[in-house]
Amino acid sequence: MQLKQVLANGKKGALNVGAVLILPERFELAPTNRISPEMKEKISNLSFQNYRPTKKNILVIGPVPGKKYSEITFPILSPDPASNKDVHILKYPIYVGGNRGRGQIYPDGNKSNNTVYNATAAGIVSKIIRKEKGGTK
Repeated sequence: MQLKQVLANGKKGALNVGAVLILPERFELAPTNRISPEMKEKISNLSFQNYRPTKKNILVIGPVPGKKYSEITFPILSPDPASNKDVHILKYPIYVGGNRGRGQIYPDGNKSNNTVYNATAAGIVSKIIRKEKGGTK
């Protein structure tokens, strides 16, 4: 929460956050009329979207203010196993990714115009070392 990012005006400010949720086929974003009042309260005014119109099972959000949205709840609908025999609840992998700070990539794959840092060299991360006083190498 104490880390800062470069804002559009060049000053430092609070970090933005974003997330992606990859669900199994036939899972999708819940329409507004199917979201409970409790869930509506959790998601507030967040605007979720499909990664692509043809990929209703891949959802993205952000960038949104990290101070306000340190937790993000996705309103999703699962398929009905009673109406489709190919559906087996609790037997699917679900993938979640998140980011914080500038440098987000838009759903179409383009970088945002706020990308400040790029890698100085190509390579593969083979090891992460945690430092005694915090941080990583």
